[in-house]
Amino acid sequence: MSEWTLSLTVDGPERTQALAERLGARLRAGDLLVLTGELGAGKTTFTQGLGRGLGVRPGIISPTFVLVRRHPNVPDGPRPGGPDLVHVDAYRLGSAAEVDDIDLEDTVDTAVTVVEWGTGKVEHLAVSRLEIVLERAVGAAVPAPGAADGAEDDTEDDDAEPRRITLTGIGPRWADGPPPLEPPGEWSAPGH
Repeated sequence: MSEWTLSLTVDGPERTQALAERLGARLRAGDLLVLTGELGAGKTTFTQGLGRGLGVRPGIISPTFVLVRRHPNVPDGPRPGGPDLVHVDAYRLGSAAEVDDIDLEDTVDTAVTVVEWGTGKVEHLAVSRLEIVLERAVGAAVPAPGAADGAEDDTEDDDAEPRRITLTGIGPRWADGPPPLEPPGEWSAPGH
């Protein structure tokens, strides 16, 4: 099974979204993305950028309490006829069997599926996946009031604190290596 890793550093939520938007523009139906990161690392912010790149309806928020949100492609948007985005929060799910109970198999081939907190729970859904780890440079965020038990609010990373975003492509879909994501001056790879 092929595998590669790319680590980039971005400053603030706008650049996190810009990176994700560039990635989203290159995604296709059937792509599975597994997002990992502490509270406030920027998982939902990253998914908002993916949504823009995919051309789905705006308004992406964390699916913490509903577990799954489907964001349809906008027919007159930047990618007419593109895939929908299925956004999952697996924090409260304890196993792959519980993931199977929410019927992601029904949409995984026809949409781009993004799963927050999905490591160890969703790998069986697709032969290939893109694992994305978001890390705050300074440390863990203090959860907002009411954001207990893994819930993230919509202001999860309003600060300009740098984030390290590490992408790992696994499986035949990603055999050609990472997609081109680096416009000059937007983010930096270690050593650049």
